[in-house]
Amino acid sequence: MRSLLCAAGAAGILLFAAAGPVAADDGGDGFTITDPRIKESSGLAASRKHPGVYWTHNDSDDGPYVYAVDSRTGRTVATVTLRGIGDPRDVEAISVGPDGNVYVGDIGDNLGGTWNHVWIYRFPEPERLRDQTVTAAQLTVKYDEGPRDAEAMMVHPKTGRVYIASKKKSGGAALYEGPERLSSRGTNTFRRIAAIDQWVTDGAFSPDGTRLVLRGYFGAEMYRWQGGRPKGIGSVGVPLQMQGESVSFTPDGRTLMFGSEGKSSRVQPVGLSGDQLPETAAKNPDGKAGDKGGTDDRNQDGPGKNRNVLLAAVTFGVGAVVVLGLRRLFRRR
Repeated sequence: MRSLLCAAGAAGILLFAAAGPVAADDGGDGFTITDPRIKESSGLAASRKHPGVYWTHNDSDDGPYVYAVDSRTGRTVATVTLRGIGDPRDVEAISVGPDGNVYVGDIGDNLGGTWNHVWIYRFPEPERLRDQTVTAAQLTVKYDEGPRDAEAMMVHPKTGRVYIASKKKSGGAALYEGPERLSSRGTNTFRRIAAIDQWVTDGAFSPDGTRLVLRGYFGAEMYRWQGGRPKGIGSVGVPLQMQGESVSFTPDGRTLMFGSEGKSSRVQPVGLSGDQLPETAAKNPDGKAGDKGGTDDRNQDGPGKNRNVLLAAVTFGVGAVVVLGLRRLFRRR
């Protein structure tokens, strides 16, 4: 599946270039991750202590490392090595909680959802940005419905409760809620609370906790968070990326930052408006993305979104044709 997506992404770059540039999204110009060690950025989270800094990590086969990237330069300003945990298997998500801790989700399952358990690592967000080694808690996680493949883990910014969204739509993707407080002793059972009609690769809560976004490779859905449950309020336009794996709200809640795997990967902003704005941001009339009643066709159902969807569909189709053609060629040989 990964090879198919990569082929589709490569074809998409050619189609994107041929179609011409798309108007820049609100929320700044984004940034490029310049660190050559970060080849598979699979999660993204805005720092609570260091303005302009985003935490990220590689997918699998990297080790117990988390990187702090300065969004103004794209450079890594700190590498944090986690001590006191085992060998990470498939790290897919990262989030910063209201308790001052960074949560790292070693929740992927390259075997299709067969691991008996997965892990979450938790460590205090550093006061100073420098290379350092920290002791992390290793939290064991299971699901009430049995093993699941997942790539999205979110910590609610007000309650501190941890949520995981399973990945495969065909396998009944769902949102799972962890215990009120995670324990480093014993097993933390996550219970299903809502079905998710999407192939989820990452997610994030807004800073005020009133919105939840879940993204896939070619699209994203925004939810209003009410009474501890998600209520769908519409799609969000997603930039065309090689392999879209991460998303984070900016600290003001007005913009989504979308990331991708690959060397020198680009983190791209998409401004929010209308009902998709978190409540705190919507009440602030001085914000760049407009007030609560504003609209933005790029993030709703207007031409911008339709264009993205069309490009994504054509890209995936061309990629599939390329892969099938290569398979037939190799069979003949």
